[in-house]
Amino acid sequence: MKSFGIIIIGLILISCNQDNQKPTTKDKEQIQNLVKEVLEWADSKNSIDLLPVITDKNNKIYIGFDFEKHEQNLNKIKATNLFTDGFIANYNQIILTLDKGLKNGEYEQWLVGDLPPFIFANDHSPWWDGQESFSLEHGVIELISSDRNNGEYYFRCGNNQNGCEGLENYKMRFKVSKESNKWKISYLEGFEFKESTRKDGVL
Repeated sequence: MKSFGIIIIGLILISCNQDNQKPTTKDKEQIQNLVKEVLEWADSKNSIDLLPVITDKNNKIYIGFDFEKHEQNLNKIKATNLFTDGFIANYNQIILTLDKGLKNGEYEQWLVGDLPPFIFANDHSPWWDGQESFSLEHGVIELISSDRNNGEYYFRCGNNQNGCEGLENYKMRFKVSKESNKWKISYLEGFEFKESTRKDGVL
């Protein structure tokens, strides 16, 4: 029995070690290419209108969201094969929550032409989590934590002196998960649910 117990403990330790193993060079390359591909898509004409709003009959006030267009957005995100189902569900929940808040008066009246009364996509890109952007050829990832099937990283501008001036402090946190042997984005800092749905000006 004692020998059997030692074997079991050994197997558990091996399993834990495998779960916490660091990403390989190939993993890092795939993940770096993934986040670049996501940002390239987000800045392209093939991307989506993150806030598919609708107005009142006088076209003076945004009163909610066009859910036919929103459904199209969800399908377009899914079709890229770059995002996990969890990421897509989170974005969906952001839009549902913002729509409800606009309709029940939780947010201030949103006049056409004004910035949103909430944080999401308010004068910045949720994809980049800010107003900063740079040539993706300068982008590098920085490991926070990882195991075989999940990872958390920062995306930042590298040390190239010709493309990163003034961006030394820029860091965008993101997470990835491996699904069907492919790394996908599971979280982007600019899509943090609680922060995205926060009222503008309220801490």
